[in-house]
Amino acid sequence: MATTELHAPGATSKSRPVKNGKPITPGRVALYVTLTVVSLLMVVPFVWMVLTSLKTPVEIASQDAGLLPEHWEFGNYIDALKAAPFATYARNSFIIAFSHTLINVVVASMAGYSLARIKFRGSEVIFYLFIAALMIPTYTKVLPEFLIVRFMPLAGGNDIFGQGGSGWLDSWWALIVPGAVTPFAVFLFRQFYLDLPVELEEAARLDGLGEFRIYARIMTPQVKPAIITVALLTFESSWNNFLWPLLVTHTDSLRVIQVGLSVFKTENGPQWHFLMAGTTLATLPMVILFLIGQRYFVQGFATAGLK
Repeated sequence: MATTELHAPGATSKSRPVKNGKPITPGRVALYVTLTVVSLLMVVPFVWMVLTSLKTPVEIASQDAGLLPEHWEFGNYIDALKAAPFATYARNSFIIAFSHTLINVVVASMAGYSLARIKFRGSEVIFYLFIAALMIPTYTKVLPEFLIVRFMPLAGGNDIFGQGGSGWLDSWWALIVPGAVTPFAVFLFRQFYLDLPVELEEAARLDGLGEFRIYARIMTPQVKPAIITVALLTFESSWNNFLWPLLVTHTDSLRVIQVGLSVFKTENGPQWHFLMAGTTLATLPMVILFLIGQRYFVQGFATAGLK
């Protein structure tokens, strides 16, 4: 480890170890130790899940079982995939998550740009309404959204007053439309667009570009961290959603992967080896996506927090 002499006016000269140009102080060491411990605590449940998925039912039930499997049962993954149509569940989850991500990025970026760069009457009020929407707990919105879906006029056999049929229940509309755009995404995009220099849009207007082309070609390419952050959060939320798909669907053809995991909870208790194997497979796509977009994801939150 390299060392350097630090001299400050009016202070005694001291030799401190330096890493990446920054002196290693006791406070910095304590911070690194704390972050390391917290990181390990976050990883432990995932490691336990993976190792449990490779154990036999007898070993899982044993009180003397250790952390590592005695017999590595990789066949648990194959058997878990055969227990239910997980290919269909995974396809449905991907369609819903991809649709939500695309809609949220496009619509929320447009709304955020409008609130940040276009001056119109009532823009502040609309922004405060989005802030207020952030404070509404998710589960308090489930019942109103379900009633809207159930009594959707002229859908699923309903008449103009929303009576007589099932509305959007057990359809792709119910799985994709509610919750496709989130207030947080609008807020995050607005914060990023606010930070862009006004000279960019002024130069674009002098070149004859309209407002939509300024948004799409000039301003939006400058907010890649916001796009990646919103995309990752939206995809993760949709992929892991359990309650809403469970409420609005009842056929296997529309079930999602999180609901499909419930097949391993039998009358005799959960089949832990299959449940952990299925959960590992369901978690893996999100881990890969986060590793790919980690740099932009962290930058997006850090930048938004500074504004």
